[in-house]
Amino acid sequence: MSSKVYIAGLGVISAIGNNVDECFAALKSGEAGIGDINYLKTIYKHEIPVAEVKLDNTALASMADMPEHVSRTALLSTVAAKEALNDSGVKNIEGLRIGFVSANTVGGMDKTERFYEEFITDPDAGEIEQVRNHGCGNITELVADQLGVNHYTTTISTACSSSANAIFYGARLIRSGMVDVVIAGGVDAFTKFTLNGFNTLMILDRNFCKPFDEERKGLNLGEGAAYVVLVSEQVAQRLVKKPYATLSGYNNSNDAYHQTASSPDGDGPYLAMQGALKKANLQPADIDYINLHGTGTPNNDASEGRAITRIFDGNYPPLSSTKSYTGHTLGASGAVEAVFSVLALQHGVIYPNLRFETPMKELPFTPQKDLLQGQEINHVLSNSFGFGGNCSSLIFSKV
Repeated sequence: MSSKVYIAGLGVISAIGNNVDECFAALKSGEAGIGDINYLKTIYKHEIPVAEVKLDNTALASMADMPEHVSRTALLSTVAAKEALNDSGVKNIEGLRIGFVSANTVGGMDKTERFYEEFITDPDAGEIEQVRNHGCGNITELVADQLGVNHYTTTISTACSSSANAIFYGARLIRSGMVDVVIAGGVDAFTKFTLNGFNTLMILDRNFCKPFDEERKGLNLGEGAAYVVLVSEQVAQRLVKKPYATLSGYNNSNDAYHQTASSPDGDGPYLAMQGALKKANLQPADIDYINLHGTGTPNNDASEGRAITRIFDGNYPPLSSTKSYTGHTLGASGAVEAVFSVLALQHGVIYPNLRFETPMKELPFTPQKDLLQGQEINHVLSNSFGFGGNCSSLIFSKV
């Protein structure tokens, strides 16, 4: 890539912490955020474990400085985006053109579901205002207004690769000269729509998920939000704090194999990783850690595993799935794992793949079981693969 794009700020809220420091501490201590459903009203409470953020909407609204009646999706997004923006220091520089590229898959679905519960019993009941921000783009606009960002705002919704795509789209905006700074990432709140939908697909584990384990039964849904602040080289030189990393490679590929299943040979993941390596001008041997997509479903892990086998061909770097901590946060997952990847790079840490016991028969490698610290890490590959064959890979490199 011709001009570098730097990561200058980080923000995240997930089931394992309400900010970057709390999440990183949980990652090092092996503390998962998966458990019983507390906030969503559903018949599956006590039956299906999930990874909810451990705050109710009252607490989130206070942190976001927004009204409590706003969608939980917007509240989570604002909390993480504000943390990233404040962390970057770009607000102290006058005259910058700042963009906001945010991904999500549910929009204001939580509020729509509440309206529908009342409306279905009485057509005259229900507060229609609750469905006003149903669309994915409405959430982005609410948060952009709260951040005071108005140079460029857009929404990306490509299932589980959404926020990875938001991040590299933000980098392309900077490299094209359209903006100087982009707050890029994504969010998804936990809703009945997602819980019931994934349950219908029969890919939810009734126990805590076990990514890349021979006995894996499926995924645990999660919720959260995460953002990185991307800046140009010129802006990076004006910041007081040294940037965390560069976004050195990225790629999106679509094998169009199936609406909800990954290709058996891992064609989409293979193309995504190969493309990211090529853009970064790196060889597979240069990658020091892979943050796996690693959902825990039989199909996803087999597909990603075969793609890794094809690319790394016997020389496998340490790899792990942090979804074993956070659950699968869907539209937020690419950004959540981007933040975790940058922290791994910064601190020389490789996270354990929690609950891994039995190697997959068809794969020649196993994920990392124990925390590694003091590692020399120069390049981290982060994978995010979505429904419809929409596969993306990001590479973060040491500055």
